[in-house]
Formats: sequence, structure tokens, C-alpha cells
Amino acid sequence: MKSASSKRPDKRWARKPRPNKHQASKAATPFPEWDTVFGMHAVQALLDRKQSVRELWVLESAATTRLLSLVEQARTQGVRVTPKPREILDDLAQATAHQGVIAFCPPVQVEGEESLWLKLGAWQRPEPPLLLILDGVTDVHNFGACLRSADAAGAHGVIVPKDKAAPLNATVRKVACGAAESVPVYQVTNLARAMARLKEFGVWITGTAGEASQSLYEGDFTDACALVMGAEGKGMRRLTREACDALVNLPMVGQVSSLNVSVATGVCLFEVVRQRRLAS
Repeated sequence: MKSASSKRPDKRWARKPRPNKHQASKAATPFPEWDTVFGMHAVQALLDRKQSVRELWVLESAATTRLLSLVEQARTQGVRVTPKPREILDDLAQATAHQGVIAFCPPVQVEGEESLWLKLGAWQRPEPPLLLILDGVTDVHNFGACLRSADAAGAHGVIVPKDKAAPLNATVRKVACGAAESVPVYQVTNLARAMARLKEFGVWITGTAGEASQSLYEGDFTDACALVMGAEGKGMRRLTREACDALVNLPMVGQVSSLNVSVATGVCLFEVVRQRRLAS
């Protein structure tokens, strides 16, 4: 039996506190006031659009053709390129796949609703407005995917409420693959009131709902229109639903009852594209 004096000091058995990953990443970020954008597609989009990139961190010893081309393009634009070991990139990106490149750039700014009214009032494009309204979409991956679909379909803007909406952060920018920089995001204080104002500009508002009696393919989207997509599970809020001019559903022929909101957004937007191409 061991004597009291032979016991190990408590400090020998004390667990060392685990570092907070988020704090570590914050400390490792040299430009806390700037966004970090991860991944080849997202960074390439920044450089192609000549967005303001302060610095580029790339995986040292990486020599893929695509990465070398991206580095050359960055240096041509006067961007400082700094090689970094993988552990530093991993620590900064956390769970995000950085693909060997991280860019530091100004945060994307959402626009206010007054900017939207000014653009609609002075509309001079040959095609009618196409807007996407996201009601209660709080997941950043879904938000980024919706922005990507909006860009691909040629949407002129995405409208989100001030509350109960995903932030326009670095993860959104990575998932959007450049669409966060090309598609304007308008933040409105009261979504139902903003929808009423859209109608004054001649915009027809169609919401998506599983219980709607009309199919998406029966709707007419050839004129100025806005598509409303609700949150997964809950769908649109009551006031949002009541502010719509029409409701449509996506015909489901399999076992699942609904689609992921970003997938449904892509389906709906490209039905608009299809109809408008046929009409023109």
C-alpha cells in the first residue's frame, strides 16, 4: 500500500486544456478585418473578376499546373503570394477544404433595399428582371449553393431578410464559387413589405410549396418575376406565403417528399431560363 507521500502530485495527472480551434484560427489570421476565401474555384473567381485580394497563401512545395497558373495570375495583378506549410493552411481553414490556396480579401457587402428599388426603377436590360427570394435559409452551404445557381441562371439579384438568414461569410463564398461576388444580395428589413413593393414594379411573385395545386411547369415566368424559396422543413413563413401572387410545387415521383432547398432552387431557376429562351 502506498503512503500518502508516495502519491503523485495532482498536477501530474491534470489534463492540459485543449486549444480552442476557433481561437487558434483567429490568432493565425493576419488580417482579421478581411475575409478568408478558400479553394481553387473561389479564389480563381476573385482573380478573374479582379477583386481586391490583399494576399494569397499557397501550399509550399505544391507544383500542380493549376496552382502555378493561379499564382502567376495573382502576381501579375500585384497580389503578394506567400508559401505556407499545410498545417497552417489546415488550421486556418478548419473543416473547409482549402485545396492548397487561401486568399485574403475585403468582405462581400450586402446591398440595402433602396438600391434594389433604384435598379428596378431605372431598368434598361433587354430581359425582364429575375429575382430569387430566400425566406429562412440559414445554412451557409445552402445559401452558397443557391447563389451559385442564381448566377448560372442569370438571376439579377437575391433578396434575403435581415433576420433568420445565413451570413454572407467565407464558407458561402467558397460554396458559391465566385457567385457571391457577381450576384447582388439585397437585405431587407421586412420581407413581406418588400414583396409588396416588388409588385409595384410589376414583378410577379411565385412561391414554392409542396401543397400547391399548380406545378412549376404550369407557371409563366417569361415576364418580370421573383421566385420564393422557403427554409428546409418549415418552408415559407405565413406572411411570406400570403404575399405571393401564386404558389407552385415541384412534382415528386419518387419516395422522398421534398428536395434540398438549393437543389429545388436550381430546378426552379432553370425552368425560368427554359421558358424565356422559348419565348425569345
